[in-house]
Amino acid sequence: MIHPQPSQARSRVTIRALGLVTALASSLGGCGGRAEFPPSASSALQGKPLPAFERDSLRGERVDTKALVGRVVVVKFFAKYCEPCKKTLPEVESLAKDHPEVAFVGVAEDEAKADVDWLVATYGLTFPVVHDRGNTLSGRFRVTSMPITFVADKTGTIRWVGGPEQTGRAIGQAIEAAE
Repeated sequence: MIHPQPSQARSRVTIRALGLVTALASSLGGCGGRAEFPPSASSALQGKPLPAFERDSLRGERVDTKALVGRVVVVKFFAKYCEPCKKTLPEVESLAKDHPEVAFVGVAEDEAKADVDWLVATYGLTFPVVHDRGNTLSGRFRVTSMPITFVADKTGTIRWVGGPEQTGRAIGQAIEAAE
């Protein structure tokens, strides 16, 4: 029986270890590699420019999506009647605090402004929220169910859409991948 020389045995161990390290690094996003987008909900807008709009937020801030190009942008549609929205709003607020470099915009679909004010106060939303009277923005974004969240990269292109089954973790992963 031929036994490998000690240096050959070390080489095989080193090569196996290097393979394991490489596999682990790629599964975690890699050394300097980009994070991967989680599975996206179906949307005709994916890969297209973020629909442009200019509106005043509830606090009077001017929200202009064209001016946000150069930053990752998260547009979150929600409403008081939407039970899953009530789960994701605290998660999105937490993400907004953790990612000050990302532009978060909430779009409230409620008919009554009092309902929108209630949501903002109840969930302590600090990012700009616009009230979409008449559902004009939901039409531009082709919203068919809620909650729905759009993540655009720094070029203003929609790269991920989170539908009704979205989680805060998936939104965070989409933000990381878009940066």
